[in-house]
Amino acid sequence: MTPPKIRTDPGTTSTEDLLARRRALAETIGDPQRVLAGSLVEQHRRCGKPSCACTGGDGHGPYAYLSPRQVERGRLRYVPARLVAVVRHYLDRSGEVEAALAEISAINVELLARRELT
Repeated sequence: MTPPKIRTDPGTTSTEDLLARRRALAETIGDPQRVLAGSLVEQHRRCGKPSCACTGGDGHGPYAYLSPRQVERGRLRYVPARLVAVVRHYLDRSGEVEAALAEISAINVELLARRELT
């Protein structure tokens, strides 16, 4: 759960309010071990058996694959069906953590400009 954003211009917000906001954002990050950067892709696959119905149709599946952001292009990782919900949660958390860190960084820039970065 993300704390409410500062509605005023950071340049006119008190230093105390900025520090409180930064602390609240840091608390929302939670466990950094529970994040994945990338996207979840679902694909249908053909088994290659000439007599299988998948040769004329959409294929088997859909199967879920993780496309990690850090790994070279085209490198998908299979996600077993029992872990799809967990992977989705980790991906969502990654976006939340990135947004919180971006806002913390913006606050720190403002504090630095005020010469009050601690």
